[in-house]
Amino acid sequence: MKISLSKPFALLVAAMLSVPAFAASPVVGPENIRNLRLLENSPMLFDLHRVTTGEGRQFFAYPHRDTTFRKNFVDSERNALLYYDNENGAAVSGHGSAFEKKSPRMGLAMSLVGGLDYRGGEALNDTIWPGIDGGIYLRGYADSIDFVLDARIYDEGHSADRPRSFDGEFLENQKSEDNSGLEYTSYARYRAHIALNYDWLRLDFGRDVMHWGPGYYNNLSLNQFALPYNMLSLDMQFGPLRVLSFYGDLRIYPGMGMNNKDETRNIFGHRYELAVGNATFGISELQIQYDNLKPWLFVPVVPLFMEKGNYSEDSNNGSLSFDFNYRLFRSLRVYSEFFLDDMESPVSLVKNDNIEAKWAWMAGMHGAHDFKIKSHLLESGFIAEYARIEPYVYSHFHANTAQMAHLGRPLGSQAGPNSQTIDFTAYGRLDHHIFASLRNTWFWKGTDYGSALNDTTPRVDHMRIHKRFLRGANMEYSLTPSISYEGQYVFFLGEITLFNDEKVYLRTGFKW
Repeated sequence: MKISLSKPFALLVAAMLSVPAFAASPVVGPENIRNLRLLENSPMLFDLHRVTTGEGRQFFAYPHRDTTFRKNFVDSERNALLYYDNENGAAVSGHGSAFEKKSPRMGLAMSLVGGLDYRGGEALNDTIWPGIDGGIYLRGYADSIDFVLDARIYDEGHSADRPRSFDGEFLENQKSEDNSGLEYTSYARYRAHIALNYDWLRLDFGRDVMHWGPGYYNNLSLNQFALPYNMLSLDMQFGPLRVLSFYGDLRIYPGMGMNNKDETRNIFGHRYELAVGNATFGISELQIQYDNLKPWLFVPVVPLFMEKGNYSEDSNNGSLSFDFNYRLFRSLRVYSEFFLDDMESPVSLVKNDNIEAKWAWMAGMHGAHDFKIKSHLLESGFIAEYARIEPYVYSHFHANTAQMAHLGRPLGSQAGPNSQTIDFTAYGRLDHHIFASLRNTWFWKGTDYGSALNDTTPRVDHMRIHKRFLRGANMEYSLTPSISYEGQYVFFLGEITLFNDEKVYLRTGFKW
């Protein structure tokens, strides 16, 4: 009898797709593109996809609470390595199939997670192989409190003589002559949230990244692709009005240098959103403080752009941004954001010829649609964005003081000052498990003074210092195809960037 390989393979694929994934989170967070990849592929992208194809109010501040986490907890978490809820008791992996699907008052799930990476890149001038990580993923809730912790330890092999950090955070490199013959490169990473929920209010302590506004790649005030920081946030919703206040503990210098002890940088931010029908209007205000912590600024009714005038110019830096989003036909969102770092007067913005006019602008659209193909669900869409950031945006009077940055990278758009970016991405996800995307990026970066975060802006004679947007900039084009599979216990990812900033990222991992 002749056996066809195609049918068993098709049955295997169907079986893989029919198994529900587990390891959910009480928080819909930004994407983990550099580390901690495994548990949920592009959670923010598909939350924005849901917003685009849905009918409800549209709010654009991440991370935010996942209101379905408790309702789906028994179904999504009962096969975790360790599981407990007050209705069904405790279970070990694979023994929760007979659980009653009630709504327990408390629940706890713990999993082991780990992975193996291959990473190489033109910018790093390095190849990382093998990259091994392992740790725990803990999530749960009790009464009005919910929590999540993803904590892992990494160990890597580097081809470069002087390894650099792949993700921009701390990297420990132990040489054999310094460590009794043992040589290794290692680090630890985690993100966490523990929150108190009370009807219209949520108080959240965590380590993560804030992302404010309706865009995906190029949000200007706070951007998901910044490096994570410790934070405290207060999220309040009054019908169509949402008010979010947050504090972040920032670091100026990379590594474990004493400068981070002697010099401190902190951020306070408020976001106000009004969602009316298919439209959302947003205002975001930020204040960065250098060696001048003022906890009063956390109060959400304190206007930061006014309070800024009560402190020394050298020790604080503020910004104000306005964004607008409109949803059409439950299939398209169009949006824009205007970011104001500094101006002498409205006339200076019109003239736009000197560094008194420090501003940025972003516009985009997100199209999305769900297709039912027999018994399968295909979620597909595209994102197109344009961003222009003027010279000196995010900078300050003195280097390494009140720049809008953390660990040397912007808190907003990662392109930084004096840049222009066009992004176009097409994506699709099949049955919540198989994901593919193709991203095109056109990028310009000026070379004049004013193109880097630590390029200083003198406090006097601003009108005499002219700026030249993108002078000397060359267009760089990159193409990034990506494909991944997220199953109940395993994860695969392949991603490559071609043409400019060439790099490759391959990963396989498990969650148990």
